[in-house]
Amino acid sequence: MLTKTTIRILIAMQASKSNRLFQLTQSTLIVLLLCVYSGFSPALGQEKTKQRPRRVSGTESQVPTPQGSPASASASEDVDEGDVVRVETQLVSVPAVVKNNSGRPLPGLRRENFVVYEDGQQQPIANFGTTEAPFEIALLLDTSGSTRGDMVLIRQAANTFVNSLRSGDRVAIVAFNTEQKGSTQIATVEVLSELTANRQSLQKAIQSLGSTNGTPYYDALERVARHVFREPPREEVRGRRALVALTDGVDSTSETDFAFARAKLTGAGITCYFIQVNTEDFVEDRLLKDCQDDGRLSLSAKQLKRYSAIFVPRASSEDFSDFCQMGSFERMQISRDLYNLARREMNDLAKASGGKNFVAASLQDARAAFTQVANEIGTQYSLGYYPINKARDGKFRAIRIEVRGVPDKPQVRAREGYYAPRG
Repeated sequence: MLTKTTIRILIAMQASKSNRLFQLTQSTLIVLLLCVYSGFSPALGQEKTKQRPRRVSGTESQVPTPQGSPASASASEDVDEGDVVRVETQLVSVPAVVKNNSGRPLPGLRRENFVVYEDGQQQPIANFGTTEAPFEIALLLDTSGSTRGDMVLIRQAANTFVNSLRSGDRVAIVAFNTEQKGSTQIATVEVLSELTANRQSLQKAIQSLGSTNGTPYYDALERVARHVFREPPREEVRGRRALVALTDGVDSTSETDFAFARAKLTGAGITCYFIQVNTEDFVEDRLLKDCQDDGRLSLSAKQLKRYSAIFVPRASSEDFSDFCQMGSFERMQISRDLYNLARREMNDLAKASGGKNFVAASLQDARAAFTQVANEIGTQYSLGYYPINKARDGKFRAIRIEVRGVPDKPQVRAREGYYAPRG
């Protein structure tokens, strides 16, 4: 590259054209500089290319680009070989169930039938999966508290669900168990089977279900997002991952809280289905027993702490430190509030993720509920897009799905939105 000093010399020499010596010297210097420039400049330029990171604007994100998605027309830079590419956006997965006015699923829809809006702005659909595409499912079985005596029913219901899925669907089994730590028994989350389509392996995992006195329910939700779905989804299952949980939703021993687990699941685009088992009457009867009686249940220290923080934040911590000193009315009120909280949390997570709640009055009804969930999963479409709005501001982005080109106005259930990454 010519320096400012060299340029000044050339200008001065140009002004003295009448002088042959200057002309000869000028020619010699120019030839010499050209030789130096041609010999070393490419190497310098190549070194800069290796070190130069580049940002790619437009709607593309993860590499490789999903099949069938058009190249971005808004990208303003060409990406040269050797450039370092920084990805600015991530694929937003939107599972959607479409039904007619009679409540029956609408099969056979194509990509062009769907329109996706984010905050009112139409988004180009980059990924589309039909109802025939395979699914990946984490099956969470709550084997704590009142359900411990009904393990046979839980196993039967779980096997019914697994057998009603399609051959290409992969399932992981997650449950609770008891671990001995010193002289203390603690409730733990156990992944009995990783994602697999092998039905015999799944049946074996279901048969090995353990049980526990505590319920690390929030920890289990977080474990599903962090461990079961730790690998990026394959192309054919993008937007087709689900949590199916058989539980009453009342946590008693988790280190994780609901807000954290919820953020992990919704951030990963996992559709959440809950089969809500009603154990409230069973639990209340045993909470009212004297602390010295056999068969009694008590609220854990973590439950009492959570209750105090949510429902009576100004109360003294000492007021909720000793369950056995509480009266019957107080115990019943806390239990009912915690059950109502659990129902709200399950409803919230199902709605936010595009899933659904199914109420089972008892474990006998769980088998029918599992069949309904399997039918729901089998009628789900999956859409994906790279947001036009690339601001990393942590704000909520509302999603709306329209279906066009079908008779009447269909009913569409999909996730309500997501929070953009921050920073």
